[in-house]
Amino acid sequence: MANARGASGLSLVVGVDKPSGMTSHDVVNACRRIFGERRVGHTGTLDPLATGVLPICIGPATRLDQYLVGHDKAYDARIVFGAATDTFDAMGLITETASVPSKVSEARVARSCLASMVGFQLQIPPAYSAIKIAGKKAYEVARAGREIKLEPREITVYDVDLVGISFDEDTGYVNWDVTFTVSSGTYIRALARDLGAMLSCPAHIASLRRTRVGSLGIEECHTLGSLEECQEDVALDPVELLGFRVAFANGERKSKLKNGNPLDLGDVELFVLHDATYEERMDACSSLLSSADTPPVDGEQISVVSDGSLKAIYAYDAARGRFNAKTIFSVGVSRG
Repeated sequence: MANARGASGLSLVVGVDKPSGMTSHDVVNACRRIFGERRVGHTGTLDPLATGVLPICIGPATRLDQYLVGHDKAYDARIVFGAATDTFDAMGLITETASVPSKVSEARVARSCLASMVGFQLQIPPAYSAIKIAGKKAYEVARAGREIKLEPREITVYDVDLVGISFDEDTGYVNWDVTFTVSSGTYIRALARDLGAMLSCPAHIASLRRTRVGSLGIEECHTLGSLEECQEDVALDPVELLGFRVAFANGERKSKLKNGNPLDLGDVELFVLHDATYEERMDACSSLLSSADTPPVDGEQISVVSDGSLKAIYAYDAARGRFNAKTIFSVGVSRG
C-alpha cells in the first residue's frame, strides 16, 4: 500500500460489504486509506442504516462508474408496523405511532399486499435522499427544515417474497421480513411507507441488507477489515460486472486499441460471457465464454480484453461497420 493518497498504480473493482452506520462516502474514504489511492468511487449509494453490496472502483477503474450503474438490485428488509419516521427508516425521528391492526399479522394479508406491489409503478422518493434539488441533495434541504416536493420516478418491483412475520412484545409492533428484487432507483424505504399507507398503519424500515447489484452478489463482497489484509487480491472481474459481449485484442488490433482507433467488424470476434454461480466462477477449469452467434447491433457496447485485463469499452457503429472507442484504460483494469 502506498504511504500517501495518490497514484497507487492500482486499477480494479472490489465489492464491499458495507457496515451499518457508515455512509457510502465513508466507505470510499476508508478505501482511499486502505489502497493508498485518491481516485476511489462507488457505483450505487446505500443508506447509512443499510448493509451489503457496494461496488467500489479504485484508480483508473473509476472511469467504469458510468457503466456500472442502473443495474437491478436485491434486498433483505425488515419492515416495522406501528411507527413511522421522517426518514422512513430506524435512523429517523418517529413522526407517528399507532396500534397495529390485527390483519397486519396475517400472512395472507401480507402476501396479498406485497403481491400488489409487483410491477411497474411511479414512486415518490423519500425527502431524505441523495436526489439533487437545484444543485443540493434532498436530505440537505430536508435537514434545513425546508419543505420538499419530489417528483414521482418510474420503478419496477420484479419480485417480492414474505420470509416471516414476528411480533415485538416490548413495543407492540409487528415485523415483516421481506426480500425484494427491484429496478435501479427504487427506494425500499418508500415501499415500506406505501405498505403502511395500504394497511392504514404507520411503518418504516428497521434493517436493510443489499444482497445483489447486477451480477455482483454478497458472497463476493468483503468487509473493510478483510480488505485491509487482502487489498488487490480480492479484485472482481469487470468484464463479468459489465455483462457486455467480449472481444480480445492481440497483434495489430492491440496497437489500434492502444491509440483508441476504430476496430473493423471483420477484425472482431465476439464472445458471450455466460451466467454462472460464484462457485463456477471460482473454478479455473470452468469455461464461461463461447462464440457469439448473432452480429452486433447499432450502439452495442463491448468489453475489449488484452493481456489479461480490461483495456477498453467500444460501441458498434452499424453505419460504418466498425466499433468505435468509448473508454480506453491505458493501464487496464485488473480481472482479478
